[in-house]
Amino acid sequence: MSERPSGGYLPTVWDPELIQSFTPLCTYETDGHRLEELKHATQLLFKSLTRPEEKIDMINKMQRLDVAKHFKKEIKEFLTHLDPNTPTDLFTVTLQFCLLHQYGFFVGSDVFNKFKNSDGKFKERLSEDPAGLLSLYEASHLGVHEEDVLDETKAFSTKHLKLAMDMLELEKDLAQQSKESLEARNFINIYQRDENKKLALSEFAKLDFNLLQSVYLQELKELAEWWKRLKMKDKLPFARDRMVECYFLAMGSVPDPKFSKCRRNLTKFGSLATILDDFHKCTTAVKMWDLEATVELPEYMNVCYKAMYNHVNEMVEDALNTLGLDILPYIKDQWMCYVQSLHVDYGGYMPTTLEAYFKNAWISIGIAVGLAYVFLAILEDSNSLNQCELQLFEQWSSFDLFYFPSLITRLLDDLTTSNVEMERGETTSSTQCYMIQGVSAEEARDHIKDLICDSWKKLNKLVAQSSLPTGFAETALAMVRCVQQMYQFGDWFGVQSKANKDCQNSSLFNCV
Repeated sequence: MSERPSGGYLPTVWDPELIQSFTPLCTYETDGHRLEELKHATQLLFKSLTRPEEKIDMINKMQRLDVAKHFKKEIKEFLTHLDPNTPTDLFTVTLQFCLLHQYGFFVGSDVFNKFKNSDGKFKERLSEDPAGLLSLYEASHLGVHEEDVLDETKAFSTKHLKLAMDMLELEKDLAQQSKESLEARNFINIYQRDENKKLALSEFAKLDFNLLQSVYLQELKELAEWWKRLKMKDKLPFARDRMVECYFLAMGSVPDPKFSKCRRNLTKFGSLATILDDFHKCTTAVKMWDLEATVELPEYMNVCYKAMYNHVNEMVEDALNTLGLDILPYIKDQWMCYVQSLHVDYGGYMPTTLEAYFKNAWISIGIAVGLAYVFLAILEDSNSLNQCELQLFEQWSSFDLFYFPSLITRLLDDLTTSNVEMERGETTSSTQCYMIQGVSAEEARDHIKDLICDSWKKLNKLVAQSSLPTGFAETALAMVRCVQQMYQFGDWFGVQSKANKDCQNSSLFNCV
């Protein structure tokens, strides 16, 4: 089997020495007490609000500021007694709809019918309510196949939000918020400029962000040392070094500080998998799972195989010591399926239908292995990692909660990278497979976008109805959302663009 052509990838912009040079603004040791004070002040503030719409708006702010996780009990208690039919304005109705969905309460999309004319179309006067349009746009992404009205809300809100931004009809901060809702969002700076901001909430969000960033930075420094010790740059100078990008995905998928080990393992997998995606001769070695297998590998592959072998064995030893269970067969199976899928991708096989392409491509994108790591981490955190659940985990390839996050990621990746890969004569993609049916490249891309929308609806329903371990479905959803955010900056793992670097800087290295 021939090697994948060199992609001409640029070297990483995140040198290990550069990563080590960053210092956190604060730490939990020095500022943890202040965080608790601000949390208590925010709790009192929330409790003091008497009108439901005020609490709904504050919960919305908490979510945008990424601090709602600290107030789950208070929020759930409030939502339990909320009547979804009470509010009448677009902004409150849509916010309430989103919140109830996100916290596991069923509310039908027929609540939006009050904003339609007798002909069934949304009233044009809604275009004069930019804040309501923004919340309507966000509500549309929670749709499932049984709620066609949300497709209408998406088309209507997208159209009028873009018109409003193009015509400068929105005030500056709301325009920025709208743009970031359509792309990536960082609400903290926007809220700082809000004249009606709650000071305790504002300060709490800033400190919480900076403290989390201090945790992530320490983890990233340790990973940079691990990566440096492997000497990948010296031994595989033509391979992609995307360790920081992989950490960004891990951080976005499992942001809770207690999942530090999971983030590190996800980053190690992603960093090594990115290289294996460029060099894929180690199928037999993975099957043997023995360092002696490196004898059959070319010299430049030894370092990658040994790093993978040591990484997985560290995970296995950790689970054996803490839980008394051997997880090697399960992790090995995941890795085996992954490297075999790469073998198919680059072995000359050319599927003639999308269905045939997806059978392999949903695995070769690597998300399924990442979800397996998350699955094990959540079970370990709940101290419920037992033989019964491992047997359930053994059937991962038949779980839609593994399939649809992987499929969406594959389709997003194909939309972003297929043109460049076609020019390089690389592996086939979903757009190419669909073009075999005699359609144009533009028609194929439109079809793939429709498939992404359809898959999101199925994933939304799966998350709402999941019976898998608590937190897994939500983490799977978070992982795909992070992927979608990343690909809005282009080929995240291929191109070292300024937009990529700015996004990582603001999340990992620049305090607020």
